[in-house]
Amino acid sequence: MLDRLIAVMARLRDADRGCEWDRAQTFESIAPYTIEEAYEVADAVERGDPAAIRDELGDLLLQVVFQSRIAEEAGLFTLVDVERSIAEKMERRHPHIFGGAHATPGWEAIKASERGRDGGALAGVALGLPALMRAEKLQRRAARVGFDWPDAAGPRAKLDEEVAEVAAAPDDAGRTEEIGDLLFTVVNWARHLGVDAEAALRAANAKFERRFAAMEAADPSLPDRTLEQMEELWAAAKATDAPKAFVKEP
Repeated sequence: MLDRLIAVMARLRDADRGCEWDRAQTFESIAPYTIEEAYEVADAVERGDPAAIRDELGDLLLQVVFQSRIAEEAGLFTLVDVERSIAEKMERRHPHIFGGAHATPGWEAIKASERGRDGGALAGVALGLPALMRAEKLQRRAARVGFDWPDAAGPRAKLDEEVAEVAAAPDDAGRTEEIGDLLFTVVNWARHLGVDAEAALRAANAKFERRFAAMEAADPSLPDRTLEQMEELWAAAKATDAPKAFVKEP
């Protein structure tokens, strides 16, 4: 099924007849594109556009084939190895479907067992994840071994403490560190409230874009307006913008 795409990539990477740009790529140079394509899939899904989902999944699949071709040329692994590895992992993580188990111990329990062979409770949380998402994953991992607030009151109180520490920071370096702690605490509070912080911020970004575009549409001379006039336009845009709730399912 993938033979044509594999052949296309082999030709693009051909030392004599290939594309100069494609031949120059490495794992490191391609990784940002892989992340970008994954987000473009998510964006297409969010927009509910089947044609775009199809196209973006193709772009993401190309990234898998591209990385696998680079690895094959270096004698590391092949696309077949990638397919075999994920198939074996899925079978291993579903023992009640593919094995003799009567029930599954749970996806997270199986993953934790695998991590036990590779490192501590926080091992394997990808560095390339968006910061909010990675913060939540780190917190959830720590919570599984008991390092967590008992309820949302803990991180809520911590939030006030972190705000005060930002205000008291003596310099830019200190403020940067304290802002980081503040954001980490916001994620922790959101997690305890059952809110996906990454999805919430993504929705807030979209809402800001929507409302700002409404301001520009209402007044093409927006840059010439005073801040007070802009605030009035913002209030009008906000009044016509339906609120949405973004709560993470348990």
